[in-house]
Order: sequence, then C-alpha cells, then structure tokens
Amino acid sequence: MGTLRRYIMQRLVASGLTLVGVSCIVFVMVRLLPGDPARVIAGLLASEDEVTAVRRQLGLDRALSVQYGRFLARAVRGDLGLSARTSEPVVREIMARLPATLKLALISTLLATCLGVVSGVVAATHLYSGFDYLVSLATLFGVSMPVYWLGLIFIIVFAVQLNWLPAAGADEAGSFVLPSLTLASFSVALVARMTRSTMLEVLGQEFVRTARAKGLREYTVVYRHALRNALIPIITAVGLQFGALLGGAVLTETVFGWPGMGQLLVESIFARDYPMVQGIVLMFSALFILTNFLVDLSYVFIDPRIHYN
Repeated sequence: MGTLRRYIMQRLVASGLTLVGVSCIVFVMVRLLPGDPARVIAGLLASEDEVTAVRRQLGLDRALSVQYGRFLARAVRGDLGLSARTSEPVVREIMARLPATLKLALISTLLATCLGVVSGVVAATHLYSGFDYLVSLATLFGVSMPVYWLGLIFIIVFAVQLNWLPAAGADEAGSFVLPSLTLASFSVALVARMTRSTMLEVLGQEFVRTARAKGLREYTVVYRHALRNALIPIITAVGLQFGALLGGAVLTETVFGWPGMGQLLVESIFARDYPMVQGIVLMFSALFILTNFLVDLSYVFIDPRIHYN
C-alpha cells in the first residue's frame, strides 16, 4: 500500500506540472490569434478610449509574463477569471456546460466499449470469416470517416429525410442519439481493432490450449480466460478514447448544436474570449489526465501481477 501511495503522489505531482505546461502553451497560443480581443468585445464602433478601457479591464495592457502569473495564481485557487463576453465567472459557465459534454462522452464510450469489444472478440474467434472481413471493413470506414461529415450525413438521413430523430439541441427525447453515434464511430473502430489483435495474440498462447485440452466450453475459454488476459490494452484504448472524446466533442457539439463545453469553446474562440478559452482547454486537459491516471490505477486490480514501484 505504501508503494501505491508513493506512486499516486508521484503521478499527482507530474499531473500538476503537466497542467502548468498546458496552461502556458494555451496562454501563449490564444494570444497568437489574429485580431484585437478588446476591439471585438468593445464593438467595431467603439472609440479608442473605450477599447483602451476594455483592454485595461482584461489586463491586456500588462506584460505577458505578468498576465500569465496572475492567471496561474488565480487558477491554483480555482478562479479562472471572468468571461470577457458575459462577465460571468468562467468556472460557473464551464460547470453549467460540463454535464452535457460528460453525458455525450460517457454514452459514446459505453457504445464504443460494448460494440467494439464484442465485435473484436467475435472477429478474432472467427478468423477470416465473413464477419471478420465485415468488421475489418467497418473499422477501416470508422477510423477514416471525418466526424463532422458523418454527423451531417446522419442529420440528412435520420432527421431530414426519415424524420426519426431531432437534428440539433438537447431538449427533445432522443436528441443524444445522433451525436453519440457520431462521436462513438471512431472509438468503436479503434476498440474493435485493438480487441481483435489482442485476442488473436492471447488465443495463441499455451494457457488457452491447455484450457481447451481440459475440455472447458469455448465460451469459458474465450471470455473467462482469453478476454480477461487481453483486458489491459483494451482498457488502455477505452480510457484514452474517453479522454479523446471529451476534446473530440468540439466538432460534434458544433454540428448538432449540443450545449456542451465544445460548443462554448468554439463560441469563445470567435469572440476572442481569452479567459473562457483558457479555462475550457485547461478543464479538458485535467479530465484527460484524470482519466489516464484512473486507467493506470485500474491495472493493479485487473492483473495482480502488476505492481508499482
């Protein structure tokens, strides 16, 4: 337990340093965007005095090092500043949008895990069959299809032509179906390919042949022995995909008008809302780091042979 506690502390320190690095990169990159945010916020018809007042209010008249120092000091206390557009606390607006993004990412991850693992296992146990070729073709389609293009196709087919599901928003029943399917398409393909290749490697090992020689049922051999030993890379892929889906939701939320952090990020970029952009990217980074941390910890409980030194 002491070793595990030491590992957790090391990861927490590393995660904190990573977030500091991300905040520095984002802080610089948003200021490389073309246009004057003070002019955008004040309005095109605003006078120079009004623009100067807005620039002073946002702290843009100070040196970059001073601006970053103030931002980092507030962020450590959980204060990400005020939105330049709405003058509301950034944290409050992010928390208002976070549940919608998490709902979309969780549903998409669940779909990717169920469909990807099952199809990958069946493809591996029926090697070179029609289903195996179908899975290979579908996964190739899934990893190659742009998310925004697939989303538009879903809207045209299921919302416009068939009128089965709503095209945008989150107020109607079933409004999450098309965004979730769109967002999960790449992850389903990736998890299926990972499961298939990992299962093929495990099924060829000696302990699987021994289990079959003992007369165990094929279901028990595949799911209780082979799949259990193939879980580590599969869980890694699922965990990484969940973190990627949080960031990948930007395009999906924009296409479907989903009221999550991704849509808020796009709106804030166009409005040159520096505090909001910095806060959202920092939140995405923190969630991604937390997901990877939890996935790494799960290895100990899945495989008792794994120990952290």
